[in-house]
Amino acid sequence: MSIYRNICDSAKEKRKQLAILVDPDKTSPGKAEIIARECNTLKADYLFVGSSLLINGDFESCIKALRSNCKIPLVIFPGNNLQISSQADGILFLSLISGRNPEMLIGNHVIAAPQIKNSGLEVIPTGYILINCGRIASVHYMSNTLPIPSDKYDIAICTAMAGEMLGLKMIYLDGGSGADKPVPAHMISLVKKHINIPLIAGGGVCNSQQASEIWDAGADLLVVGNASEKDPELIKHLVHMRNKLNR
Repeated sequence: MSIYRNICDSAKEKRKQLAILVDPDKTSPGKAEIIARECNTLKADYLFVGSSLLINGDFESCIKALRSNCKIPLVIFPGNNLQISSQADGILFLSLISGRNPEMLIGNHVIAAPQIKNSGLEVIPTGYILINCGRIASVHYMSNTLPIPSDKYDIAICTAMAGEMLGLKMIYLDGGSGADKPVPAHMISLVKKHINIPLIAGGGVCNSQQASEIWDAGADLLVVGNASEKDPELIKHLVHMRNKLNR
């Protein structure tokens, strides 16, 4: 089954899903192996991999380490058009629809399209919406765009609706790496009510209670990155909460 079909089927059945995001710039191949084995054993739904910047990391080595140690789907969450690898299973083809930077809306996509086409990756067109969750994250700065204020629910709703009308297959609400707090549950709930495609949420989640609130608000797929790197037990707690909600 394709990754997208699995996400859609889970959303239709109201079965919550969890993705662990690995940053190649902060994760050595050895650490990536440990994370992959843990996610495989605990049965997280997906491993996402990507970074806003790659200064010290090796994207291909990180992908290889993850691929060699897990059987769950490996999805690229690209920070730029250089983060493409045929060792993964799929890629979120992100269009930053909350901003007005043409390179993030379509420019980089044109450059990357031939390589992605030849990679054999499952391509999932995704409307990426940045939310200001208390801190200007790397992605905000690197994308040269302003995030939507966390209390501007109407802007988030209309942006998500427009993304769906443009033919995007999923909507991703993100507070960015290292956000002080998660995307507000009320915003997630309102956006979910106005779209008919899967909704992803990420950024700022550091415990299972916050995860539960985001899932309860309507997110079909939760993405957790930085917090799981700091707390080795967090993945286990998140999987337990996901399983509890899916009973």
